[in-house]
Amino acid sequence: MDLNTVQAVVAASAAGAWRPGDAWLAGGTYLFSEPQQHLRRLRDLADEGWSPLTLTPHGLEIAATCTISELATFTTAPRPMIQRELIRQCCAAFLASFKIWSVATVGGNLCTALPAGPMISLGAALDGICLLLTPDGGRRELPVAEFVTGIGTTALVPGEFLRSMTLPAPALRCRAAFRKGSLFPFGRSAVLLIGRTDPVDGSFVLTVTASTVRPVQLRFDTVPSATVLRQAVMDGIPAQQYVDDVHGMPAWRRHLTLVFAEQIRTELAEWNAS
Repeated sequence: MDLNTVQAVVAASAAGAWRPGDAWLAGGTYLFSEPQQHLRRLRDLADEGWSPLTLTPHGLEIAATCTISELATFTTAPRPMIQRELIRQCCAAFLASFKIWSVATVGGNLCTALPAGPMISLGAALDGICLLLTPDGGRRELPVAEFVTGIGTTALVPGEFLRSMTLPAPALRCRAAFRKGSLFPFGRSAVLLIGRTDPVDGSFVLTVTASTVRPVQLRFDTVPSATVLRQAVMDGIPAQQYVDDVHGMPAWRRHLTLVFAEQIRTELAEWNAS
């Protein structure tokens, strides 16, 4: 897409004060995919020099400019880290070519805030924390599950940008189960659920994305019974929270959410018992 209203592309660090018509530019795969008539200037984050991925005893910090390819490749390296398979599954949920993987960024996927955004699913499921930098140089942190507020909307205020997402070490050590549904074998995610159970205290967390307008988390002290989990899903997700678009009707999304929730519960219950 030729963004013919854009008059300048400047390095983010040299852009000065935020002004109407500005937008942050990372990979640009969404930004350049459709008309953006309101834009006049792009503030490019590509040259900020952030390390894409930093693994510490406290967790995994993923820079907003980290590409999907870099994240996927990171899981194949010989370093101690659990959740390799879950990260790989979320990367694969993009259903995009290697060209997109090499350009699209983790931060861009979060900030676009589409229900099917798999980096939102990954971050919310593992209690990821977003680091936001404010126009006045301040910092604030927000859970991924709260960062996304609706379809295409986030908690960002004008001039603020996402610096990184950190996945905490305790969540990385959990056992996880992944389920994804779509109308087509290679279609956009219409339902994406991730469950995890903590090997230390036995707690269970179910995160629902793609079928809902924003991430929904259900937490339990232990793996619940089928009846308790089903009721929790029914009570925790009002009918109006299910997405209604060409990728699936709300009733179908709700049905699959319940089916996948039980599959995840069964899988993790069996793992805990082994």
